[in-house]
Formats: sequence, structure tokens, C-alpha cells
Amino acid sequence: MNIALVQSDPRLNRSNLTHVLEVIKTNSADVIVFPELALNGYLLQDKVFEDAFALEELEVLQEASRQRDIVVGAAINDAGQTYNSALYFSGGSLLHMHHKMHLPNYGMFEEARYFFKGDAITCFDTAFGSAAMLVCEDLWRASVIATLSNLKPDLIYVLAASPSRDFSNDGIGIESQWQALLTATALLCSAYVIFVNRVGFEDGLGFWGGSRVITAQGVCEHQLENFEEQTVTLPLNHTLHRVQKWMAKID
Repeated sequence: MNIALVQSDPRLNRSNLTHVLEVIKTNSADVIVFPELALNGYLLQDKVFEDAFALEELEVLQEASRQRDIVVGAAINDAGQTYNSALYFSGGSLLHMHHKMHLPNYGMFEEARYFFKGDAITCFDTAFGSAAMLVCEDLWRASVIATLSNLKPDLIYVLAASPSRDFSNDGIGIESQWQALLTATALLCSAYVIFVNRVGFEDGLGFWGGSRVITAQGVCEHQLENFEEQTVTLPLNHTLHRVQKWMAKID
């Protein structure tokens, strides 16, 4: 299995869909993964009510998924309610959609003002094993990691738009915190964790990137650069992964 991590810099408009399609067409990975709100940009605020996508407007991604699986973040209008969502397209259809459950509403964040929250995390089957998807703040809850541990997915996709903060001589504090969360999740769930975080600037917020893959043994197998747009295609060794799960007696 080859997976492409797309560490992109979305704009605050619908033109991102065109860019996403261009990236998909020029990539040969089995699965291609974009960050949180990759189709819209992050700080939409009131604009979300006109820029959120109805699912029928994303049929072009369904068609593109006949060539490879697509994981992408978007503002979605579902039955008149707007959600910050992760979508998984495969084989010409929308295979699964996860609505972000935990909406940050403190400091620089005000997502609860503009989005409805989701109410569940579920596993779904793909050609590459069972999978689960989270959006950013979802992972910052012990209850979520406990749920994932019980679900036992092979792959956990974490889409993020994490702003840079807590700078020091040792690096970015938020990156260290994310690394700890991602490692704990991989170990406790005995799953590959694929973290894709955006880069760029919006209204004074800078996003740090640092997308990475954590193995079931808690090892950071691949990591992208901080603060740079990158698209990198990486192999995942599923044979090793299944041996690790057997050794952990979790299967």
C-alpha cells in the first residue's frame, strides 16, 4: 500500500476543489490524504454558510476515487446543518463520512459558533483494512482513544488544521504534544496513525504542518517538513503491521 500525504495551504474559497483534483490526477498512490477543511480553508466564520459543500457537489471526487482512495476534509452542508467533516471516497462512491465531534471554542478557536458537532466514531472497511477517521481536536480526548482501542482499526486517519504556538529553543510546543498523542494512539490501538496537518497563514494564524505516519509500535516512520507545502508518497508495510497486532494480542 502506498499512501500520499498532501500537506497543503488551502485558500478561503471553493477554488480548493480544483487544486485537490489536480493533485489527485498527478499522483499514483493507493490512498491520498488531505488535511482538515482542505476544500474550504479554516477561518471561514460566517462564510461557511455559503461555502459549505452539499454532497452532490462533490460527485467529481467520487468519480476521481475510481483511480485511488481519497481522504479529504471539508465543510459539509448535511440536511441543512454545517459540519467540519472528513470524507473517504473509494471506488466511485462516498464510502464514509465523519463529522468532527469535539469543536474547540476557546482562545483563537470558535468552531462551535459555526459548526454542528458529530456524535460518533465508527470503523469502516476499505481495500487496505479497517479504518477510522478523526478531525483534529477529536483526538484530544481520552474517551476517543478508548473508543478507537475497542474498535481496533488497522488505519487511523487524523486530519488537522493545527496552528503554531508555544515556540521555544526546543521547537514548537504544540508539535511535541501532537507527537505524544499520536504515539499513544498508535500504541493503544495497535494501528497505523496517519496525521496530515495543513500549512500556510490565515488572518494571523500560522499552521505548522509536520504531517507524519506513526507505526503500530509507536515509531514515527515518516515525517514531512514544518511550514512547507509538500506532497509525499510513502509505503506502509501491512504485513509487519498485522504481525505487530498479533504480538500485541489485540486482534
